[in-house]
Amino acid sequence: MPGAAQSRRRVFQSSLMSALLAGVYDGDLTVSQLLEHGDFGLGTFDALDGEMVVIDGVCFRMRADGSVTPAAPTDVTPFAVVLDFEPDVTMEVTEPMDMKILFDRVGAESDNYLYAVRVTGSFSTITTRTVSVQRHPYPPLRQAVRGQAVMTFENVSGTIAGFESPLYERGIGVPGGHVHFISDDRSQGGHVLDFRMLSGSIEVCIGTDLDLRLPLSREFGSADLDPADLDAQIEATENHHANE
Repeated sequence: MPGAAQSRRRVFQSSLMSALLAGVYDGDLTVSQLLEHGDFGLGTFDALDGEMVVIDGVCFRMRADGSVTPAAPTDVTPFAVVLDFEPDVTMEVTEPMDMKILFDRVGAESDNYLYAVRVTGSFSTITTRTVSVQRHPYPPLRQAVRGQAVMTFENVSGTIAGFESPLYERGIGVPGGHVHFISDDRSQGGHVLDFRMLSGSIEVCIGTDLDLRLPLSREFGSADLDPADLDAQIEATENHHANE
């Protein structure tokens, strides 16, 4: 289980989760620029047109229609988090595990770091959601996810990639776990709602330094980034199925 960090590792983030919740969906950073800052991570694309996952330096776009394609270098993102992934801890999975068990293990010794988490293996089930592309004027994320596509994949092998963030990152990131999935054949994936893993491995990279890049747009400048129901919005958009 991860303990105290032994070396410094920089996490790069473009924009804030609270900005995404407020409907700031216009991308202003290209995939090519993003990959200069890390080879592993997640995010979304301009106008919420697909979920993003970055694995081994390759950025993939996973759309609501079920398609998965490599992102173009010129594609843009309104929100993404990446780092150069070097595992500090590796744990083998030899018995069934779900998302709650995963994040209980990752944050067992300290709640105070940002953990990049890479889970590779075989899954009996994994449920994902993908938000459909949005049009101006953009609705807040809580409304946008009502039209999300929810899919459950069975007996699939692949990789879960993402982060477990500390509570003090509330509004900057997603406190608790925020992870995306992509299958080994790169044909299926999305934002993970839950899973049941049969076997594989968990790799954890401990982030100590946060490089935060804020948008220069008028929309970001006028957005309400500290709404009274911020926690409820995060819970509704990140962890719940459609229409709950």
